[in-house]
Amino acid sequence: MGKTRKTLKERLQAKEFIVTWELVPGRGAWEPCQEKVLKLAEQAAKGNLVHAVSLTDNPGGHIGIKPEVIGKEIADMGLETIIHLTCKDKNRSQLESQLYALERLGLHNILVLTGDYVVEGSWGTPKPVFDLDSTQLLQLITAMKRGLEAPSSKQTVFQPANFCVGAVVSPFKATEAEVKLQYSKLRKKIANGAEFIVSQVGYDARKYHELLLVARQNNWQIPLFGNIFLLTYQAAKLMNQQKFPGCVVTDKLLAEVELERASADKGAQKRLERAAKLYAVLKRMGYQGVHIGGLDVAYEQVAYIINRGEEYLANWQELIREFVYPQDQGYYLFAPDEKTGLNKEEMAPPPAKDDTKQELRYKISRRFHKLFFVPEKNLFPAMRSLSAKIEGTRLEKGFHALEHSLKAALYNCQDCGDCALIDTAYVCPMGDCPKNQRNGPCGGSYYGWCEVYPGQKKCIWVRAFANLKKYREEENLNSYQVNPCNWKLKNTSSWLNFYLGKDHSAERLKISHPKKKGD
Repeated sequence: MGKTRKTLKERLQAKEFIVTWELVPGRGAWEPCQEKVLKLAEQAAKGNLVHAVSLTDNPGGHIGIKPEVIGKEIADMGLETIIHLTCKDKNRSQLESQLYALERLGLHNILVLTGDYVVEGSWGTPKPVFDLDSTQLLQLITAMKRGLEAPSSKQTVFQPANFCVGAVVSPFKATEAEVKLQYSKLRKKIANGAEFIVSQVGYDARKYHELLLVARQNNWQIPLFGNIFLLTYQAAKLMNQQKFPGCVVTDKLLAEVELERASADKGAQKRLERAAKLYAVLKRMGYQGVHIGGLDVAYEQVAYIINRGEEYLANWQELIREFVYPQDQGYYLFAPDEKTGLNKEEMAPPPAKDDTKQELRYKISRRFHKLFFVPEKNLFPAMRSLSAKIEGTRLEKGFHALEHSLKAALYNCQDCGDCALIDTAYVCPMGDCPKNQRNGPCGGSYYGWCEVYPGQKKCIWVRAFANLKKYREEENLNSYQVNPCNWKLKNTSSWLNFYLGKDHSAERLKISHPKKKGD
């Protein structure tokens, strides 16, 4: 056993500056990639510069060994691990099961992510799951930390878990809708128990500062980690082409990296210096930690970034100008500060141009909603009474068929029976979002386009934002937590489920089943 060190939670509570290093265990059980990760972790454990290694969960949609297996071996070296836990491959039961295993293994540090969309494997493309989203998974973990109540089990309350859980945010977004929706989803993540936040990969100092200002203005007392990716030309090119969804490398930065690789060392020293300078900027700007990653990064490189970064601290303000990589016509929440190269605390004006348009179907849906679905208003009482009479009769099947045909034509309805159209301005997250995101967008969109269908389909949350913006109601979007879909209701009438108090919207709006005569 390695010697015991401070836990990640202890360091967070002590407000220490924390360095984590992302490692990718890879596919297989006894392959060179797993042995390499263990060797790198051993070097990190002996070097005392890295406080925890972060182990990925099938990154990029590719298959890899379960991170807790390697994580346990690393923990036995005396080094803290952060286990990535994604929503893409497991339903809620399997996620809960894996959390019990992590608790049993003593692997308490978890980074919750939506997860990258699946890619083609050995037998074709696997089925994506996305049964929970990241905010719902955080809810589950927080419940387990309290002592999960399981009414269906003989043991009604389980022993409290000891997790320290983090989440991710993507500040490097180009459109107003994406920027604001990332932060509204972040609000949910923090409310649901996130204890630290890691940013996505980007190289724009104003965007890093924007995240800090958002946290300050919302009084979020939560540690933020800036992401430092050791940028090779190959990685820069892939990020520029959005092959790593959510990671942003602009054309300007890619051109600079391409020039650097013409040097004798193929740009190796330049990328180390860039990473070290970003380390200094982030630390002095106010981040409580950095998350270092990259392709085939050696421990010596990580050590250089840390040591050289510490040397740069005294001149950090001069280095800000080296991280000016705005996206073309990119939107910022705050006005620029010409003196510092960062942001003022005053809000920026709305964008001059907005290419998102309100959908005609939303105008129709909005009127329909006010007429039928606002509790105790207009036709709601009559529909509730009608639903109670139809329930369980031969008319129910016809009523369901009529509903589904209309909603399939208008919204690409998947007949889940626990409808979220009310929550997403009548854009269906089950039919039009490949990741079924019911509590805000994932981090993979780019200029408003869906990660899975770039240039073909807009992110459903961007569409929902546009639908509400005309009415100046966009700030209301994503303002409350949405429950995961109740699959027991699949292939049943969501209208009846709403009026009869069975679905998540009825629960939120406190709609109960109307009592029938004689009850």
